[in-house]
Amino acid sequence: MKNLRVVIITGLSGSGKSTALRALEDIGFFCVDNLPVVLLPKFLDITIVSSPKIDRVAMVMDLREKGFLEKYCRIFGKLKERGFKIEILFLEASDDTLLRRFSETRRNHPLSEKGSIIDGIMLEKEKLLPLRKMAERIIDTSSANVHQLKDIVQRYFLPSSEYKRMIISISSFGYRYGLPADADLVFDVRFLPNPYFVEELKEHDGHNSEVTKFVLKNRESKNFLLKILDLLSMLIPLYDKEGKARLNIAIGCTGGRHRSVVMANKLSSRLSKMKYRIYLNHRDIAKS
Repeated sequence: MKNLRVVIITGLSGSGKSTALRALEDIGFFCVDNLPVVLLPKFLDITIVSSPKIDRVAMVMDLREKGFLEKYCRIFGKLKERGFKIEILFLEASDDTLLRRFSETRRNHPLSEKGSIIDGIMLEKEKLLPLRKMAERIIDTSSANVHQLKDIVQRYFLPSSEYKRMIISISSFGYRYGLPADADLVFDVRFLPNPYFVEELKEHDGHNSEVTKFVLKNRESKNFLLKILDLLSMLIPLYDKEGKARLNIAIGCTGGRHRSVVMANKLSSRLSKMKYRIYLNHRDIAKS
């Protein structure tokens, strides 16, 4: 129970809390926005009992909840006494930056109902000062755009020893059944020798060792795989740097049963060794 990592994202309105929450969701946190603080203990207990595989959760808590200021200190303290690892991430920005953001989004500050936005900002700063002092991490987002803030948050909460942040989904498919709708990159392997026309291989799929040997035995197959890896070694860090959370790579052959499966398996194996989080799917393997 005590191994559950709990991150509370809070701070000034307009400082980027929603962006920070999405950044943590992209690296595997179970995320909840605007959870009432009184429900936090119950939420954690239910998560531990019903979803034991969840080992890290994050939630935004702020002044949108009327009773937050009066209750957070007592509730956080009791949870820490029970052994929970509560980490507070506090986001803030300069007054000018917050004013500009509220102007651009045409939103009202939650504390400016009877005054100006700057009055609301100053009042919120005052009210959140004790919480700011409790924070393990404070980030000033004044000079950060959405992608930069996402990168800052993920670098802090994802140790360098873990897998890289961007998820890579690799799918094999058959052109006979259409292109995957969500594919970012598509590679066509219909030029490779087709096991379908080899009697002893026809009934097997790309997981079979003899089918794999057949597909990879020629020079074109090996060169193609090397060139894909070379291209991806350039592209993946650029996508990652730009803040892309998921890269969908599709590899297609005629029916999606032999050649594309072999190449998707090999590509998945190579990229996994580079510490990327890989999701492998063979969409049409059972259709042909």
